[in-house]
Amino acid sequence: VQLQASGGGLVQAGDSLRLSCVTSGRTHSRYTMGWFRQAPGKEREFVAAIRWSTGSIYYADSVKGRFTISRDKSKNTVYLQMNSLKPEDTAVYYCAASLRSITSSIRFPSSYDYWGQGTLVTVSS
Repeated sequence: VQLQASGGGLVQAGDSLRLSCVTSGRTHSRYTMGWFRQAPGKEREFVAAIRWSTGSIYYADSVKGRFTISRDKSKNTVYLQMNSLKPEDTAVYYCAASLRSITSSIRFPSSYDYWGQGTLVTVSS
């Protein structure tokens, strides 16, 4: 499985960005797709996740109401629409895929088997 993330950039506080993650290679209906982020000097943290087959969605409290995760099955792509961006959203954003049946561990990076290369989002104040 290969994941290719894109869409990052430099924006001002209050602006919006949409990240994309294209998946290729082996596909499986039990995929869970996640977005994580890592700021300099900090651990990688959960942002959002979506069940590929059911569309069930999960968000970190810090982005709830501002970010929206979605998927387009026809394009094998997961999106992260980020609105009302804040300087504290600055980080490298990674998409990830899990082939396992994960429930309570959906927010843990260790639950994911495949990772994209990351795309940098910088939000200036």
